[in-house]
Amino acid sequence: MEILIVLGIIVAIAIWVIAIYNNLINLRNRVRNGFAQIDVQLTRRYDLIPNLIEAVKGYMSHERETLTAVIEARNSAVAGLKQAAADPANAEAIQALGAAEATLGGTLGRLFALVESYPDLKASQNMMQFQEELASTENKVAFARQAFNDVVMSYNNACENFPSNLVANGFSFKHAEFLDIGEEQKREAPRVSFG
Repeated sequence: MEILIVLGIIVAIAIWVIAIYNNLINLRNRVRNGFAQIDVQLTRRYDLIPNLIEAVKGYMSHERETLTAVIEARNSAVAGLKQAAADPANAEAIQALGAAEATLGGTLGRLFALVESYPDLKASQNMMQFQEELASTENKVAFARQAFNDVVMSYNNACENFPSNLVANGFSFKHAEFLDIGEEQKREAPRVSFG
């Protein structure tokens, strides 16, 4: 009889550990899925930038420094996205992506400020279309980032709250990082106005 009680306790503990482990796996997969949504939107944004540069290049040929800075910031952000997409739970990769995004936002802001100096460019149909597409994409990125950060919070809570932290530590579940792009003014989408 005592053996059955001990065996029952062991089975109950095993079921409890399995349930917590499976919950942690589900949350970790939700973090990955949340980041995949960010990946889709950022990739769309990065794909728009070369077309934007081509559209403004003819008008702004003497603004090479700004155009080059946008291209370099975009390439840095693409590299950061690839690194973060490989492991969305990697805190350093997520922080590096946030910093690259902040830099890209700043260079795009400078580019759009310069566009204001070119009335023909400001009024062109291509620029208006880029404005609309970038604004739409920026909104989608913001929503995807918010959803990702919500899932990261749930995952981190599960990893840190007792008793699930015992299972998380035992199976090396790592703390996930929020995607944050830095200073408050850098959180805003670049303002684009053509008229």
